[in-house]
Amino acid sequence: MKDDSLRLFFALRCPPRLAEAITTWRDDLHLPGRPVATANLHLTLVFLGQQPLTQLPTLLSLAASVQVPVFDLHLDHLGRFNNGLLYLAPSRPPEALKGLAQGLRDALQEAGIRLDDRPFRAHLSLLRRCPRLPDDATPSFDWPVSHFGLFASEQSAHGSHYRQLQHWPLRPNEAP
Repeated sequence: MKDDSLRLFFALRCPPRLAEAITTWRDDLHLPGRPVATANLHLTLVFLGQQPLTQLPTLLSLAASVQVPVFDLHLDHLGRFNNGLLYLAPSRPPEALKGLAQGLRDALQEAGIRLDDRPFRAHLSLLRRCPRLPDDATPSFDWPVSHFGLFASEQSAHGSHYRQLQHWPLRPNEAP
């Protein structure tokens, strides 16, 4: 990593108690692969890649402008990408989650920040280099989402660490 840039992404950080429950459930599956550290469990909203430090004020400002109501995320689908990444996902992503990811993408593109063309796929990475799905695993985790953050991916001798640089609350739901 260069001193004048950071590898960044917007994400939902998994709450500590939920992250512990998910990690315990994952470990009980006894699957081979490289587990994602409990402290690193998150759901990426937009990956920014390497960004110059001078871009930080713009990123912080545009994230503050995104207004989405709080929502509940139900992680009930276990899947595996072709690259061996085992993940949890919602079988029905909430509209507010899709709106948050799209709102961030729109604001970033308006600010002239280049993004990749991959569509948003809501997932929480569990295990890398996993050769297969388990025979019968029925995940069911509820996550009340009330904020999102901007994170820097930092490498060390112990692997990756995701440091939250800033976070923003979601808008409270209006009473009927």
